[in-house]
Amino acid sequence: MSGSVNDYEKCSLSGDLDKDIALFKNIFKRDAVLRIREVSVGGACRCCLVYMDGMVNSAQQGETVVEALVEATLPKNLQPTAKYIAQNILFANEVGETKSLPDMLRAILYGDTVLIVDGSSSALTVNTKGWRTRGIKEPDSERVLQGPREGFDEAAMFNLAMIRRKLLTPDLCIELMRIGRRSDTPVFICYLGSLADKNTLKELKRRLAKIDIDGILDSNYIAENIRDHKCGILKTTGATERPDIVAARLLEGRIALVVDGTPVVLTLPYLFSENFQSDEDYYVNFTAASISRILRYICFFVAVSVPGVFLALVTHHFDLLPTRFAISVSRLRVGVPIGSAVECLALLLAFEILKESGLRMPQNLGHALSVVGGLVVGQAAVEASIISAPMLIAVSLSAIAGLMVPRLSSAVLYLRFINVIACAVFGLYGFFAVSALFLLSVFNISSFGVDYTASFARPDAQNMKDIFIRAPWPKMLTRPRFNKNKIRKGNGI
Repeated sequence: MSGSVNDYEKCSLSGDLDKDIALFKNIFKRDAVLRIREVSVGGACRCCLVYMDGMVNSAQQGETVVEALVEATLPKNLQPTAKYIAQNILFANEVGETKSLPDMLRAILYGDTVLIVDGSSSALTVNTKGWRTRGIKEPDSERVLQGPREGFDEAAMFNLAMIRRKLLTPDLCIELMRIGRRSDTPVFICYLGSLADKNTLKELKRRLAKIDIDGILDSNYIAENIRDHKCGILKTTGATERPDIVAARLLEGRIALVVDGTPVVLTLPYLFSENFQSDEDYYVNFTAASISRILRYICFFVAVSVPGVFLALVTHHFDLLPTRFAISVSRLRVGVPIGSAVECLALLLAFEILKESGLRMPQNLGHALSVVGGLVVGQAAVEASIISAPMLIAVSLSAIAGLMVPRLSSAVLYLRFINVIACAVFGLYGFFAVSALFLLSVFNISSFGVDYTASFARPDAQNMKDIFIRAPWPKMLTRPRFNKNKIRKGNGI
């Protein structure tokens, strides 16, 4: 057997309570937290509760299920069925009847209580979920100075409720899929029916249906399986832990994937311009947001180009440097035992090690390690003439600029090293070649059938109002071009 609950599709309840109890005990024979409690309904009919200890709310289960069953009064000569008990005895908020054994197993594994009635081939699933969650707090990786402070939790149902609280409209559609042979993870597809593109939705469902994996423990498992370009350095699905960002994406006609067990929600299609947008851009004055966004574009260029261009100038095109600057660089390189290319690569590697170690260490210690490590080690290396100060400045400037575009951190890392290698071999010609190839690849990417650079295609006044700058809200009248309903407000002029 594959270990999936779907392996039991051909099994069903027999109607004999003892045999049905034995069936569940056999299925969970190695599970020490399974609990089976027999109860008598009104002293006349046997039934039992099947649930997982630690996943149910014991107080709720006792009040809404056990107490109701024990204190029930049955008419004479009545043999109650599951349907009768659901309609006349139980007063839980959510009670469902099913004959499907996989549905019963899913309910038990997800914190619900399954009620089996003697003589009935169907069972009741009662919502008694009681497992603990982390609670609502602002995501550490997406903090804002101004704006909502709430973030998603690991419980998908709570996350869906937070999205629905932002969008109080019946147009919000939520569809359920289960992915993972063993984990059977619930994955919810969220979209606004009047805005989402039907072809994009169909393509997403097709890709999700093709995923064949043992378990889904995080949304990245899905992102890597459904992405358009498996080996590309640019991501084609967005990821966020903020419900306000998901709501904003849905209002633009995008689709969100909420995966149970992770606070990270995927949004698609994803455009290149979104890499330079910040959550806070829409909560502060448009002038400040526009300046910050332009700086991000500049910082992306600086982060990927400065080390390579500086290396090309000092190794292949020294005559292009201003005379005084060239003399200063030559003087400061006196006594450095390694070549400029090796020096640049070593510095880049050292900065990546410091960054990763700072992220993995405890928070307070990590900050100290990053700052002290960068200052002390860098200064000591320069004074010992192991590296030159100009190269250290160039690499440091690139590393700092890269922090301005966290959504492109992987792309910046790859492009930075590729540029350095190309510039070390071919000089500025290598830099221009890498830049041209990168631009060609960007314009050749699509995200679920939508051009990755759709926001730059056929630029007009409306389309450019949320790309390089963030225009005032009264001026943003249309949604992104890929949306089938482009008018956001007014007449879209």
